[in-house]
Amino acid sequence: MTGKRVLLGITGGIAAYKAAELTRLLVKAGADVRVAMTEAATHFVGTATMQALSGQAVWSDLWDPRVNDAMGHIELSRDRDLILVAPASADFMAKLAHGLCDDLLSTLCVARRCPLMVAPAMNVEMWQNPATVRNAETLRADGVQIVGPASGGQACGEMGMGRMTEPADILADVQFFFQQKPAAGSLSGRRVLVTAGPTEEPVDPVRVLTNTSSGKMGYAVARAAREAGAEVTLISGPVSLPTPAGVARIDVRTAREMFDAVKKDASSADVFISVAAVADYRVKNPSKQKIKKANGHLSLELEENPDILAWVAALPKPPFCVGFAAESENLAQNAKAKLAKKKLPLIVGNLAQEAMGRDDSAITLYDAKGEHPLGHGPKLELARKLVEHVAGRLPHRK
Repeated sequence: MTGKRVLLGITGGIAAYKAAELTRLLVKAGADVRVAMTEAATHFVGTATMQALSGQAVWSDLWDPRVNDAMGHIELSRDRDLILVAPASADFMAKLAHGLCDDLLSTLCVARRCPLMVAPAMNVEMWQNPATVRNAETLRADGVQIVGPASGGQACGEMGMGRMTEPADILADVQFFFQQKPAAGSLSGRRVLVTAGPTEEPVDPVRVLTNTSSGKMGYAVARAAREAGAEVTLISGPVSLPTPAGVARIDVRTAREMFDAVKKDASSADVFISVAAVADYRVKNPSKQKIKKANGHLSLELEENPDILAWVAALPKPPFCVGFAAESENLAQNAKAKLAKKKLPLIVGNLAQEAMGRDDSAITLYDAKGEHPLGHGPKLELARKLVEHVAGRLPHRK
């Protein structure tokens, strides 16, 4: 990304503090960063901070006398390769969707010649408001790339979708935007089936057996495969993540439901990537009524769930199968054992305590030729490396 010129726009909202870290990461990655702020944004983060981090003057006034002929909305964007607005408030997205421009940043965006990327940040109710939903759809249709938002705790104390995507993940999106990778389009015409997230096995009407998988890696893999040109179907356990653009999503709850969904699509897939943390066992006879406390203990009889990955790998004409081994110890040994037992061409190994629920991870690929470390980084960045590796392993089509 060295030498790439980014205009970073900051709008008013508590997530504006993240723009400082984003600026630092962009500059560290080699970008030339120019900052433009709305007046509201200056109430959350100071212009002196952004100037120090970017190494350039910060702009916020449409009538700034430092720009010749008061044409800041033209001159400040003409040498830029990308305009990135992070955070983008609900108000600012509404302006963009309708072509309104009453301050420097909105006018820069409307008068731009370069691509535009926005990272929304707002209260969950604001994000789910029908008007905001329509505005986001309009922006996507206009070619604006929307990054996020994410789900989680918000400054208002509520939980839900609307958090600004973390700076490291936004950086990964910007880097991908600028990369002219061989992997772009490398899965064109291929069908990719991905499983993601945990499963839930009912104990009674209110209790389940599950695990701490967030689904983030699986969703990142589905997105990376779609970016590489594949037709992607994502079979997801219960998670609070937005569906990647262009990906067909099937929601399931239990391991058996996931198995049934996989069986419908596996035979037509070119690649099957099993990222989901599927429960190994389920309760044999779940109670139809809520179980009451009795004698201070509860005994459950468990039975084994189907091994989805092994079933797909054993098909007469299986897709290229990629497994995941999330281990707590002896990673290489356990991953290689799983590779051999299930007769897979490729398995991805990571340490569960360093990956589950996190936005970053470190993974290593294992195959018949040995180990291929992909390093540590944001999950989306690792997913793109994995997809590139898989694409290189597929036979060329005649």
